[in-house]
Amino acid sequence: MPAMSESPRLTIGLPVYNGESLLPEAIDALLGQSYEDFELVISDNASTDGTARICRGYAEQDPRVRYIRQPLNIGLVANHNFLVGQARGEFFKWASHDDLYARDYLRVCVGALDENPDAVLAHAWCAVIDENRDLIRWSGYPEATASPRAIERFRAMLFDGKGDWTYAVYRTSVLRRTPLHATYHGGDRTMITELALHGRLLQVPEWMFFRRDHPGQHQGTRQWSAVYDPGRASRLRNPAIRLYAEYVWGFVAAVRRVPMPGTDKRECYGHLARWLVSRAFPVNQPGLPVSLRHQPVIYLARRLTGLFLPGSGGLITAEPATSARPDIHVDDLVPGRKVRK
Repeated sequence: MPAMSESPRLTIGLPVYNGESLLPEAIDALLGQSYEDFELVISDNASTDGTARICRGYAEQDPRVRYIRQPLNIGLVANHNFLVGQARGEFFKWASHDDLYARDYLRVCVGALDENPDAVLAHAWCAVIDENRDLIRWSGYPEATASPRAIERFRAMLFDGKGDWTYAVYRTSVLRRTPLHATYHGGDRTMITELALHGRLLQVPEWMFFRRDHPGQHQGTRQWSAVYDPGRASRLRNPAIRLYAEYVWGFVAAVRRVPMPGTDKRECYGHLARWLVSRAFPVNQPGLPVSLRHQPVIYLARRLTGLFLPGSGGLITAEPATSARPDIHVDDLVPGRKVRK
């Protein structure tokens, strides 16, 4: 059994609420990592199932595990952010109660950060699996998020898809310079975008992160917002327009907070404005070019943003990088117990 160091390099924060069915697999995948210099802090958000019993059992068996139980359900976002305050490590990672990792995931991510001091986080390619660990979706990440230029990273986060960065390995000191997760839907994306202004986002080009997809995850914006923060449940106090306005303002506020030259800030605002136009007119008519004759509204919107807003280049709405179906077998890569099919 690995010993707990006095000052672990990495803190893994695992927030959980009623996760008894998949939680043991997730904890086993973390405790079985080839990289061992970490602490695992579990914050139980007042679960009503067998989660507490499972967590206490692991804490008794492995000195790296620390279990904290919230007296009341404080919401998903507050539970995530609470764990950052508990971290002692130079690096920090959130871990979901239902996701899995290849055995060397932590080792290669920490190694990537050690080799690249200008990077703020490191992650591996994500493959989405179901409850039986069968592969159902996969995608790559936009390469521009690793650009040395903050403006290019900001633009990539807006236009090229967000990837699945939330469960990456972060530099704790930089993560604490952000407001962390916000309670509006998409608050994780604005947080990662702000981090991209601080430094490069690294992607290890291997399938090592396996995000679980199950029916309980498929909810609408309002439903998720209420999960993030129970106070968001009221439609009167939190209409959809407010949730979206807060989301957009999250990007604006990120640019305002990060120390950057004024010219760079204006260019970021220009990319943000063009992104908003692309959200308002997202779909081209199939087979028709974007021209004044065929699609005048989209054409004029793009021309106007190009003329009056700072930044170079046209309005680009590229899809995230994708690849052929990966030749992976999850059970062969993930440490710990195997699922019964």
